Amino acid sequence: MTDTHCPYCSLQCGMRLTGRRTPQVEEWPEFPVNSGALCRKGWSAAGLYGGRERLTTPLVRDRATGELSPVSWEEALDLVAGRLAALRAERGADSVAVFGGGGLTNEKAYQLGKLARVALGTSQIDYNGRWCMSSAASAGMRAFGLDRGLPFPLADVEQADVVVLVGSNLAETMPPAARHLDALRARGGQVVVIDPRRTPTADRADVFVQPVPGSDLALALGVLHLLVAGGTVDEEYVAARTTGWAEVRESVTGWWPERVERVTGVPADEVRALAELLAGKPRVMVLTARGAEQHSTGSDTVLAWINVALALGMPGTPGAGYGCLTGQGNGQGGREHGQKADQLPGYRMIDDPAARAHVAGVWGVDPDSLPGKGRSAYELLDALGQPDGPSALLVFGSNIVVSAPRATHVTQRLESLDLLVVADMVLSETAALADVVLPVTQWAEETGTMTNLEGRVILRQRAISPPAGVRSDLDVIAGLASRLGSPGVFSTDPEAVFEELGRASAGGKADYAGITYDRIRDEHGVFWPCPEPGHPGTPRMFLDAFAHPDGRARFLAVDHRGPAEVPDADYPVHLTTGRVLAQYQSGAQTRRVRDLPDTGPFVEIHPMLAGRIGAVDGEPVTVATRRGTMTAPAHVVATIRPDTVFVPFHWVGANRLTNDALDPASRMPEFKVCAAAVSA
Repeated sequence: MTDTHCPYCSLQCGMRLTGRRTPQVEEWPEFPVNSGALCRKGWSAAGLYGGRERLTTPLVRDRATGELSPVSWEEALDLVAGRLAALRAERGADSVAVFGGGGLTNEKAYQLGKLARVALGTSQIDYNGRWCMSSAASAGMRAFGLDRGLPFPLADVEQADVVVLVGSNLAETMPPAARHLDALRARGGQVVVIDPRRTPTADRADVFVQPVPGSDLALALGVLHLLVAGGTVDEEYVAARTTGWAEVRESVTGWWPERVERVTGVPADEVRALAELLAGKPRVMVLTARGAEQHSTGSDTVLAWINVALALGMPGTPGAGYGCLTGQGNGQGGREHGQKADQLPGYRMIDDPAARAHVAGVWGVDPDSLPGKGRSAYELLDALGQPDGPSALLVFGSNIVVSAPRATHVTQRLESLDLLVVADMVLSETAALADVVLPVTQWAEETGTMTNLEGRVILRQRAISPPAGVRSDLDVIAGLASRLGSPGVFSTDPEAVFEELGRASAGGKADYAGITYDRIRDEHGVFWPCPEPGHPGTPRMFLDAFAHPDGRARFLAVDHRGPAEVPDADYPVHLTTGRVLAQYQSGAQTRRVRDLPDTGPFVEIHPMLAGRIGAVDGEPVTVATRRGTMTAPAHVVATIRPDTVFVPFHWVGANRLTNDALDPASRMPEFKVCAAAVSA
């Protein structure tokens, strides 16, 4: 029996695996995040093992015939390293790019960043976590001086008097977490859900607010306006623990409830009732998720809700404050240790000379040899094959063809490359385009750490042996680094890599120096920052001070701009996207688990809109945007706004429609809203 964790979302629920040939999932009641509870994806996770689609040998494409053929590992790695070296010699180090994933372990994420900067010398590295939590990360850094999704344990939700979920469908995306909402309500607390769709999470709420997609920021401004007008701002807290309040207070003077109603579609009386509810409770917790963040104004939207929390005096208060519900399994740790274009391990910024010197010292290289900032995720993909962009791309842990916005364009950019290399366990839609496909281990076949949505570093432990012919990502990285003649050590032992990661992160904002595999096992995870072996870790942050040098949080004035693309005569409705209960991300894993229902994509549409266009439940409808079209069965439901349609993004199609407009601060694409037309 092996104690480990679910391969999916950021809860990283504890589970036990039994059996060597055919693993079985059992509950692990002692792990505190889920206390043995699992969603259907977790219970069926062992179905990933042993499928007929599993890759067990490297594949190389014959560009003349287009066919992928099996080759030996040595042949595949020699080929990749040789072509990378030739491209670097001919076109420079930035002709080679690396794209990672928020599902990679901390060890892989760290080693991938090191591969890019030391072995390849390229600045061109980013990861799909840029599309997950970057807007909240940007806002958290600016407001608090530090980005950790939840600065408190998830169980603290139960101690709040009111929890406001902005753009989160917790009951479907991370079902075991919904028990905390139930416990909160059982002790008399209240739950507010803000969402254009009445989701299963909204069904468990006391208050449901249904704004127009892309207007969450305006709603926050209206709530703050009413807190000021009602004299319910915690002026003592604001004076003692924040700066910037005067400008923010002035900035919301024009956001009276009737104006908010015109922008958001939320009745003015509902805006007033929401403000009154928040003002009347001693412990208020605001939690944002992708629905609020995946916008070209996502970081400003998060800042607006942080301003509400600060005005109420909540951040740093036990059982209250602001947090972000991270999406991907290692969305938190994945960016802390080097996959993002602008960051080095420990959440150090790559343009900071002291940070460069520290990390270079751990790596045994000259700080001047490290590249500078590269392109963000979408900008990197958009540049592929362009005269000034990369000619080769290495992909680890991401299915770009399904997950990228404006996906048809991104697929064309992938097809224009001189070399596309994909490491994956199955022939995903992205791997199917590759010149070289490298079969790698999956979750139960390897050991490594993840950092969950609470900042709790946990340990996935190897429970079963991988199929013959499969190697770990750490083996792939080490093999390439060796063939490229890289300086430094690229270990394939995950515990050794984690120890090095601890040294590289030491003194940084995300300091793991005091965390070891043994501590994680003994303590059911350790919260960062944990700067030394005797340190207890930091479950709750900001209790005494924020992470800015003066210890104060920052109010930051923001204003509503609206989506980059609004409905018009040709595209008269809003399109929004999201997840469903049975599937996860691009579906590369879950769509291959036999026990999970896979009914395929659908278009959720209100009966009023269905009546206007002649759509019938279960019959095909076509959704069109300025970037593409898709056809799928209609789900006619009264739980969505009449001016909005919803499409899940787990299948090819949804992201052919979405907008690639970027948030100026976080570089997050606007996945969650664009203008669309729908026809029967």
